Amino acid sequence: MKLDTPDIYDDLRDRLIASEFSAGEKLKPANLQERYGCSANTIRDILFRLASEGLATFQDQRGFRVPQLSRQKQHDLTQMRILLEGEGATLSMRLGGIAWESRLTAVHHKLLHIERRIRSNEEPEALLDLWLKAEEEFHQTLISACDSDMLKHMHALIYAQFRQQLITMDRTFKFIGENIAQHQAIVDAALEGNEAAVKDGIYNHLSRNLIPEKNLAAQTA
Repeated sequence: MKLDTPDIYDDLRDRLIASEFSAGEKLKPANLQERYGCSANTIRDILFRLASEGLATFQDQRGFRVPQLSRQKQHDLTQMRILLEGEGATLSMRLGGIAWESRLTAVHHKLLHIERRIRSNEEPEALLDLWLKAEEEFHQTLISACDSDMLKHMHALIYAQFRQQLITMDRTFKFIGENIAQHQAIVDAALEGNEAAVKDGIYNHLSRNLIPEKNLAAQTA
């Protein structure tokens, strides 16, 4: 495979998010250089960029690795997604108008089609890549009209780390039925202009990834 640097970055980022590497696995620049047919400097620059985005780790003498799974990290990332998506969605509702509503409806229709196929498929993992891209597009569109580049940038970083952790933990798609109902509730509330219901919908969609309060209390006691 021979790709340009942006394409190598995109491909390796996608593979990390889709957990094609094991948690804690060493990312060997020499192996990646051979896979992509590029220079060692190109691979190292890309790995450092991915490490700065939280999708890889780097330590002197140990090199680059895939992040370890962490229930606490998943909890923290979930909290940040709830805050960022709630704010971004309500601002988009106020500022986006019918153009934003149309985009949201379109990306939701695509996501719904894929999720229904996953629910009825005996080998749902074959649809993983399509679902990952459609789900990310849906949540990006939800906040896309918020008029804050900083919010959208932070959300993209948090979303990628969140998805990397979650896909590694759960590849069974048992959650897909809930996802269908929850995505629909978010879209319905957004089109109705109900800001409180949109925030509730986002919380309901993501809260299963939070550590229960009683368990958090036990950790800090």
